[in-house]
Amino acid sequence: MNIEVVPYSSDWAKQFRVLSDDLRSWLECVPVVAIEHVGSTAVRGLFAKPILDVDVIVRREWVGAAITALSAADYTHQGDLGVIDREAFLAPDRNPARHVYVCVENTLHVRNHLAVRNTLRQDPELRDRYAEVKRQLASDVEMDMARYVAGKSAVLQDVLAASDLTAEEKQQIFELNNRT
Repeated sequence: MNIEVVPYSSDWAKQFRVLSDDLRSWLECVPVVAIEHVGSTAVRGLFAKPILDVDVIVRREWVGAAITALSAADYTHQGDLGVIDREAFLAPDRNPARHVYVCVENTLHVRNHLAVRNTLRQDPELRDRYAEVKRQLASDVEMDMARYVAGKSAVLQDVLAASDLTAEEKQQIFELNNRT
């Protein structure tokens, strides 16, 4: 498997704004807490796989309605894919390429996504270090996704260490990221 990591594109922010408006339209019957652009494409200057990561954040009691609304918009519900309180969706097209998740507000994985994004936005040195790790990993033509994710672990621990998450949250994330 070849992992594609490309330089930051300002188009990603524009694509997110359009997608966010579309999602809000499709979810008009659901009181959405927030629609967040997370992941590497949300960080100006960061090399990334050219796939938007979007967290649609709702209160727990609205998850079912959000699943129904996105399914009606031709998104394919994939279940939680092993992450409690996060429902994954396959988009009906690749314009733009994206991962869309319905997430319960205030859960650890939502706080993790936001903390990583915000820390990388605020710390250019960490952002550039993370970018270099990603570029090096992606340059290996024999790289697979599991090794790619594992190869980013050390620098992501440094990003989390610099974040505003509590020590307990950082430990929980570390344990989740390093389970076998």
